[in-house]
Amino acid sequence: NLLDLDTFSKSDPGGWQSRFGRTEVIDNTLNPDFVRKFVLDYYFEEKQNLRDWGNPPWSHSAFFGAQDFLGQAFVALGEVIGSQRGRLERPLTGVPGKRCGTILLLAEELSNCRDIVTMQLCANKLDKKDFFGKSDPFLVFYRSNEDGTFTICHKTEVVKNTLNPVWQPFTIPVRALCNGDYDRTVKIDVYDWDRDGSHDFIGEFATSYRELSRAQSQFTVYEVLNPRKKCKKKKYVNSGTVTLLSFSVESEFTFVDYIRGGTQLNFTVAIDFTASNGLPSQPTSLHYASPYQLSAYALALKAVGEIIQDYDSDKLFPAYGFGAKVPPDGKISHQFPLNNNVENPSCAGIEGVLESYLQSLRTVQLYGPTNFAPVINQVAGIAAQVTDGSQYHVLLIITDGVISDMLQTKEAIVTASSLPMSIIIVGVGPAEFEAMEELDGDEVRLSSRGRYAERDIVQFVPFRDYVDDSGNQVLSMARLAKDVLAEIPEQLLSYMKTRDIKPRRADPE
Repeated sequence: NLLDLDTFSKSDPGGWQSRFGRTEVIDNTLNPDFVRKFVLDYYFEEKQNLRDWGNPPWSHSAFFGAQDFLGQAFVALGEVIGSQRGRLERPLTGVPGKRCGTILLLAEELSNCRDIVTMQLCANKLDKKDFFGKSDPFLVFYRSNEDGTFTICHKTEVVKNTLNPVWQPFTIPVRALCNGDYDRTVKIDVYDWDRDGSHDFIGEFATSYRELSRAQSQFTVYEVLNPRKKCKKKKYVNSGTVTLLSFSVESEFTFVDYIRGGTQLNFTVAIDFTASNGLPSQPTSLHYASPYQLSAYALALKAVGEIIQDYDSDKLFPAYGFGAKVPPDGKISHQFPLNNNVENPSCAGIEGVLESYLQSLRTVQLYGPTNFAPVINQVAGIAAQVTDGSQYHVLLIITDGVISDMLQTKEAIVTASSLPMSIIIVGVGPAEFEAMEELDGDEVRLSSRGRYAERDIVQFVPFRDYVDDSGNQVLSMARLAKDVLAEIPEQLLSYMKTRDIKPRRADPE
C-alpha cells in the first residue's frame, strides 16, 4: 500500500535503499515484491542500524520530478533477526499528512555447510613395521585444495602394537573435510607411530565425502596401497585394508537457528545502590546525571539493553536494585523492584528501566553491603521454570565495588550454570575488581564447595576501559556492548548442546 504518486498509472517503486545498496525498480505497482537480496555480516553484540527509504529513480508522471520520495523506515538488523520467522513489518513515514504504507523485511541465514560428520574406522592385516613388535598404526586425513595440493585436517589416535586396529569414533566439520564440495578428494595416509617422530609410512587410499556417506547403509572397505612397494614387488597386492564402520551427519546449529526457532532472550537488570557510589545529587557520584550526559550506570544499561531488547518480544524487563534502604520502613533490600511493584517488577522497554532507575534514586537511601547472590538466585529461580530451550535469561549487574557475599555469589553462579541463563557484570568507577575476574571464569572454571560450574556463564568488564577519550558517549556504549555481549551466543549454544536441545522449526507462513 505505497503512496501513488503517478497521475496516469501507479507508482514505479524501486531504488529502495539501505546503507548496503539499492533494489531494482518495479513498474506500476503499489505492492512491490523486490527480488534483489542484500548479504550482510551479522553480529549479535553490535547495534546494526538499517535505514530503508523509497526513492524511485524513474517516474512516468509528467507532474513530478525524476525521483518521488515514498517514505522511510528505521530498523536494526537485530530486530529483523529477532522477529517471528525473521519477518518484520514496519510502517513507512516521512511524507507529512500521508499514510506511506508499510515495508516488510525478511532475513535468513545463508547456508555455509554447517554439517558435522562422526565416523569410525578399523583396519585389517596392515604391514608389520616394528622389529620387536607389530605396528602402532594411526590415520592422517588430508583435504585436497583447488591447486592440487593437500591440507591435513585430522589425525586419529595411535593404537599400539596391532595390525588390526579399531580407532575411536571422531567428529569433524564437513567444511574441514571437503570445504563443502562432496566430490573433492579426501586422501588418507596410514602410518606406524615411532617415538622419535620418524613415523613409518604404511600406505594410503583416497575417497570423497560422497563415497564416505554411502557407509551409512553399508560397510566400505578400502585397500591400503604403498606406491613404492607396488613398483618393487610384482606380487604385491596391498598393505592391508581399512574399513569404514560407521558414518553419520548432524547439523551444527547456530545462535540464529535458535532465535529463528522462537527462543526468547529475557533481559533482567540489577543496579548497585550502595553508599560507596556517592550521593546521587553530587557531581562526584557514579549515579550523578548532569543535564548534558548520562551517568555511567545509565550508559551501561542503555548500551547492553538496547541490543538485547531486539530479541525480547514483549519488551518488558524486570529491573531490581540492591544495597539500599527502601521505603516505607527503611529496611535494607538486595532485590527491590525499581518500579516499586513487587508483584510485577517489569518495566516497559529500556527507557522504562531508566525512568524507574532515576525515580528510585530519589526515593531510596543508598546503603550496603554489596550482595549479588539474592538477585542471581531470583533470576535463576525463574530460569529453572522453563528449561526446554524456548527461554534464555540474561542478567545484567552494574556495580561499583567489591562483593560482600563472595562465597554465596560463587555458589549461586555454580548452580545457575546448569540453567538457561548468562550473567553480565559491568564494573563502574575506579575500584579494583579482582574478585570479578574470578567470577568470569575465563582462565579457571569457577567452583564452590567442591562443585564446578557446568558452563562459563559470566562475562565481566570494567566500564572505564570503554570510555572514549573524546567524551563520545555513543562510541563508548558501542564498544562496551560489543565486548560484553560477544559471549552470549556461545553461552546460549553451550546450554543447548549440553541438553541436546535442537532449534524448533519456525512456524510455517
